[in-house]
Amino acid sequence: RIKRCRDYYEILGVGRDAGEEELKRAYRRLALKFHPDKNRAPGATEAFKAIGNAFAVLSNPEKRRRYDEFGSEQEHVSSGQARHYNYYTEFEADITPEEIFNVFFGGHFPTGNIHMFSNVARDAHYYPRRHRTERAWTQEQEEEEHRPQNSYSAFLQLMPVFIIIIVSVLTQLMATNPPYSLFYKSSIGHVVSRETENLQVPYYVDKNFEKNYQGAELQELEKTVEKDYIDYIQTSCWKEKQQKSDLSNLAKLYRDERLKQKAESLKLEHCEKLSSLIGMHKGG
Repeated sequence: RIKRCRDYYEILGVGRDAGEEELKRAYRRLALKFHPDKNRAPGATEAFKAIGNAFAVLSNPEKRRRYDEFGSEQEHVSSGQARHYNYYTEFEADITPEEIFNVFFGGHFPTGNIHMFSNVARDAHYYPRRHRTERAWTQEQEEEEHRPQNSYSAFLQLMPVFIIIIVSVLTQLMATNPPYSLFYKSSIGHVVSRETENLQVPYYVDKNFEKNYQGAELQELEKTVEKDYIDYIQTSCWKEKQQKSDLSNLAKLYRDERLKQKAESLKLEHCEKLSSLIGMHKGG
């Protein structure tokens, strides 16, 4: 069911007008059901991550507003093929599903009766129905796994995989290595460290680099290196700010002092580098 869901509301099984308490109840129920310590079925771990990501986005007012505004538009851009829950790259949460689970259950999977949590009287009638659903789903899955398949149908199923592998190999054979890397890459020979003349941006090249790039060609290449580096720093800075914002919002939402301290102590190292680069650029 989780894999067939088209949006975060459907993953949690709530309406688009769901409030804070309804989101908490839905997450608590699904997280207990799909946590890897309890559910060993294939795909349960991915489903657990999807549930945590959906809750992290919808429980954050700013992310939920952006998701409601742009999320459905991203889906309609698809080519009509079946989409899974993990395609909302812009709306992925920076806090991990395990951290969200720890906020609810104190860092470990509860070993006692799940009725020990809040809303017992109101939610108790859901559990028998849920257990029946789990048994039916498990039985259906086992029947599917033991269903015989002939060699032709198996070949048709594997055909897309073969095509992807062949295309990937051909692409690698035809592609030429770039003249530089922002990071050390011994696999393609980029092991010699250099810095750009203007902003002193570090980058790596192969041993024959100086023979091929000199004068005006070297200056043009280093402009490209600096542009790529600034783009990388800007993206990393944005991720750091998003992570800090997510932790702060969760700390306020659950009055969690541990998350609050973690958010306050989180350093924005790439944002500091970006400010330094901007200062050097203005100075130049």
